[in-house]
Amino acid sequence: MTTGEITIRVRYAETDRMGLLHHANYLVYFEQARTELLRELGLTYKDMEDKGFLLVVTKVEVHFRRPARYDDLLTVRTTVVKTTMVRIDHRYEVLCEGQLLAEGSSTLACVDRDGRPQALPEFLRG
Repeated sequence: MTTGEITIRVRYAETDRMGLLHHANYLVYFEQARTELLRELGLTYKDMEDKGFLLVVTKVEVHFRRPARYDDLLTVRTTVVKTTMVRIDHRYEVLCEGQLLAEGSSTLACVDRDGRPQALPEFLRG
């Protein structure tokens, strides 16, 4: 399985009135982690889109365990758990100082510019 990690510091603008990381930002962090994992594999989303391969989110889930707070330094671990001809499934773990704060998953489908399903690029199916 392909796995990668990034670190993100929680910014003030990403918190709610209680000083906690707003729940919607976990999805932003997941996307950032996916993007960096792809970059580690040698390609960017822009490169893929320029070649006509678009990845669209078809499903996303988040399970919150503990809150993240302003200025926390988070580790987001992303793992590719499954690929099919047209789909890629990721698992995410958000940690702070080794403690699990949230975990989630997403499914992305590969489509062409008209929104029709197409095969994932070969290097993503490996």
